[in-house]
Amino acid sequence: MIPAMIKDIYDKQMIELKKLWANKRQLTYQVLNLAMIVFSALMIWKGLMFITKSESPVVVVLSGSMEPAFQRGDILFLDNSNPHVKVGDVVVFKIKDRDIPIVHRILKLHEKPDGSYDLLTKGDNNRVDDRGLYAPGQLWLSRDDILGQARGTLRYVGMVTIALNDYPVLKYVLVGMMGLFVLTSKEG
Repeated sequence: MIPAMIKDIYDKQMIELKKLWANKRQLTYQVLNLAMIVFSALMIWKGLMFITKSESPVVVVLSGSMEPAFQRGDILFLDNSNPHVKVGDVVVFKIKDRDIPIVHRILKLHEKPDGSYDLLTKGDNNRVDDRGLYAPGQLWLSRDDILGQARGTLRYVGMVTIALNDYPVLKYVLVGMMGLFVLTSKEG
């Protein structure tokens, strides 16, 4: 029953796409509509980056290292506008030459005479501190390594992102289907 339903949806979308291809004015309108959606999302992201002063204002928790505070798949909202952090703050940091940011709690803080400070972090569910995760030879994080402090969370909503990263084919199928539906949608 489900394969027949999927085939029916596919056939209807193909008919709509052929009609759209024949009507160049409508095709241009729908392509511009799709572009507007994409650029709106980019503007929202850039706006969040500006407001939070973080290069990554929203992150997904990828591991269980911060359980029970945060579960795998939670979405965290970050803020990096406050230059001061303290022991116990949950921060997201990035290690040199690694792409994926890490969400952990500040375990120790050493302030230097010039006002800067070094940080040591640890996952709540980990037995040892994060020195094994840092870049080779790095014993402490600096404030520049911090992308932001966790200010809010949405529980488990990020599981969609994890599934899309674990199964890249699913990502392309989903994006393709969304594009197809936007292109073939009718305005009321």
